Amino acid sequence: MRTTKSLAAIFVAAALALIGASPAIAEETLPVPWTLAAALPAQAVNPGGPPPGANDFGCRPSAAHPNPVVLIHGLSANQTVNWQTFGPLLKNNGYCVFSLTYGVPGKPLPIYQPGGLLPMEQSAKELSAFVDKVLGATGAAKVDILGHSEGTLMPSHYVKFLGGASKVDKYVSLTPLWDGTTLFGASHLYALAGALGLATGINGVLDPVCGSCRQFLRGSEFLTKLRSGNGVFQPGVTYTNIMTRYDEAVVPYTSGMGKGPNVKNIVLQDGCVLDLAEHAGVVADRNAAGHVLNALDPAHAKPVPCVPATPIGS
Repeated sequence: MRTTKSLAAIFVAAALALIGASPAIAEETLPVPWTLAAALPAQAVNPGGPPPGANDFGCRPSAAHPNPVVLIHGLSANQTVNWQTFGPLLKNNGYCVFSLTYGVPGKPLPIYQPGGLLPMEQSAKELSAFVDKVLGATGAAKVDILGHSEGTLMPSHYVKFLGGASKVDKYVSLTPLWDGTTLFGASHLYALAGALGLATGINGVLDPVCGSCRQFLRGSEFLTKLRSGNGVFQPGVTYTNIMTRYDEAVVPYTSGMGKGPNVKNIVLQDGCVLDLAEHAGVVADRNAAGHVLNALDPAHAKPVPCVPATPIGS
């Protein structure tokens, strides 16, 4: 009898040990770098590859986070360099994470694959196909989008004109530019060139190199079409715009502001004057990350503490 009880006690203790150990075995915590510098070695090791935590097409969304998150990079970036922070961060927080490099003209370069260079209408078609692939693989009904720079603007064409509104739930934007940019006065110079009949010549030189570049300019045909009709922000989609006052590419930074009952605007320095993140640095910023996590899971939103940040990361 004593031997039986001893064996039973050993069995129970072993079972409890296994139960206690199983989360550590099942859950892998990925390192999360809080600096843009992480992009360089990542690109060198796996040029153009997905960031850590992304593109596991065997991932099944949980009840807590039913929407896969699709990461969409900025102009001349790619999935590797843009998402070394948010890929593992979101994976560690229980999301199925996916990323792509879009808008690459011709064959990708062997060392670096700059994306976002094709006209945004073409890139939006690439995004549409990728979202369908993600939904098919995961069985999810909708995705959430996290975009940076061009990755905030290009998907809006997909959402508004290519049926994406029925497939996107939350649309989170880092350094958006819904009203374009006037960087270095480029929008005014282009408008002047148009008035002088020079725009066609400029387009002929610029478009083969960067078909999306002039689409960013305030007043461009792309933006005019996007803002027409019922505007940028589509019913049924929840938008969160996260901006920095130190944005040197989106000029003015308030171009990222939106209006509507389904739109929330956040300026990082309103909550943290010690955050000096610039346009690119926002993708490695702890304060921005807190706002992103809250936007993706508003039912469990947490206060975002003020973490001092340099221009290139926290």
